[in-house]
Amino acid sequence: MSKLTSILCQPLPLLLVGLASAHAGPLDAIRAGREAITADALRAQVRFLSDDLLGGRQPGSPGDELARKYLAAQFESMGLLPAGEPVNGRAGYLQWVELVGMRSRINGTLALWARGPTVPVQLRLPPAEVVLVAGEQVPTVEVREAEVVFVGYGITAPEYRWDDYKGADLRGKVLLMMNNDPESDPALFAGRTRLYYGRWDYKYAEAARHGAVGALLIHTTPSAGYPWSVVQSSWGGENFAPPATPESGPSLKVRGWLTEEASRQLCRGGGHDLDALRQAAEQRTFRPVPLGVRMTVRLDNEIRRLRSANVLALLPGRDPKLREQAVVVTAHLDHLGTRPEARGPDKIYNGAMDNATGLAALLALARAAVLGPPPRRSLLFAAVTGEEDGLVGSAYLVRHRPAAAPVFSANINIDGLNIYGRSPHVVQIGRGKSTLDAVIDQVAAAQGRKVLPDQMPDKGSFYRSDQLNFARAGVPSVYLGAPVDLLGPDGRLRLGAGREQVERFIEERYHQPTDELREDWDFSGAVQDVQLLHGVMLRLANQPLPPTFRPGDEFASRR
Repeated sequence: MSKLTSILCQPLPLLLVGLASAHAGPLDAIRAGREAITADALRAQVRFLSDDLLGGRQPGSPGDELARKYLAAQFESMGLLPAGEPVNGRAGYLQWVELVGMRSRINGTLALWARGPTVPVQLRLPPAEVVLVAGEQVPTVEVREAEVVFVGYGITAPEYRWDDYKGADLRGKVLLMMNNDPESDPALFAGRTRLYYGRWDYKYAEAARHGAVGALLIHTTPSAGYPWSVVQSSWGGENFAPPATPESGPSLKVRGWLTEEASRQLCRGGGHDLDALRQAAEQRTFRPVPLGVRMTVRLDNEIRRLRSANVLALLPGRDPKLREQAVVVTAHLDHLGTRPEARGPDKIYNGAMDNATGLAALLALARAAVLGPPPRRSLLFAAVTGEEDGLVGSAYLVRHRPAAAPVFSANINIDGLNIYGRSPHVVQIGRGKSTLDAVIDQVAAAQGRKVLPDQMPDKGSFYRSDQLNFARAGVPSVYLGAPVDLLGPDGRLRLGAGREQVERFIEERYHQPTDELREDWDFSGAVQDVQLLHGVMLRLANQPLPPTFRPGDEFASRR
């Protein structure tokens, strides 16, 4: 082992000291890479990638194609190798992902019939408080006279001795359920920390596994982590999914969301109180409750086949053995596109924060990597598609690793940057799950910063972005959260200022046309975090062994 190789395996503070004393060239190159991560560089990339010209980067759109070509050109200009699918016998930068786009519309009205004294009574829910989409990729889906059953959280979790279904025959039923997991008991479901059991995709899949034809989630802002307007923008337009296959498993005919008030009206129509039902569902003894309401609805679907792509670029490692492993740096390139039905004059969902900032960080880390000495492991830079529609692109990458890509050993995922200013803290989502904690601690300490665990664990952030698919494959991930406290221009600590800014963004701009680049964004905090990720990336790419999940973690046995 060379002296440089030995030095690169040390923790970052020792790494820099060792390089300074042993070899000025590599140290200068690493420093040059880190110093190339600047506020101006990040802002410039966000400015282009969130421009109206790209139309919101919806998968399969001209803006999606333009974003992909731009990212591939940037990678090529850096000298990174293509790691996608072959083009004319040579590797290309794109990994194609086949998708089905589907826009659902209610044909006629949504009919909910409750038992009356003599004849059924039709319930009328405000259209603005109901969002329904088809779960099957066919021109028309129809549910006729399906009984609506409240199933609490809709969770089956043997490890917690929890089963909301209790063996009930729910075939052909429509299930109403809460959009979170139990949090009142710290011994159950990690208390306030949201687990995957609280995710909408788990709940829909579990309902389908029990033979239901539909599932309706009760939206509240605390349980979802975002207001009702986000449900409308995220689900009310065209939705994308991989093509259905026999291996896809059972599916629902109808997937939907109801506001809390609409859910209350539905339950009241059958003679039930929503709050009493939810209280009963907090106990292990809860059993499904037929609501005395039947649902009839027909959805007509506009369906099209399309494809988007992941953009993949490789910096090969220098170690003959370790180069067969890669640290994968990901950021999703898609957003919600252009919606003619959007309220207001602006129809473009630019996705500046979500996730042009992440793409800017991805490019900055790639640029920093090529300016420094090649690490022992390879680095794979991946702009993935379809994150907004269920993490589709990263799932495809993990399941169909291209021949040009090494085995994945660790993941760094970036979904939004801190654009509110410097912070004395680093918020690590998923802290405690893996040996990555020590790596992040060392690099943060070199910055004079302290690492904090997820400060909003009830939002379930670890399960809401592309790192989830790597974790499912046993690959530990680094994912940073939003800042809590900020440092003012005078260096004084502003307690809670970051949290206030983030909450305002979620309320006003998350998944809205107003998510645009603003000139008052302060990228100094983003520079801090991206420079930290640069140090983490080098540490992971040079340490002798890859990180692992801790024994007992939910993903520990996946690799």
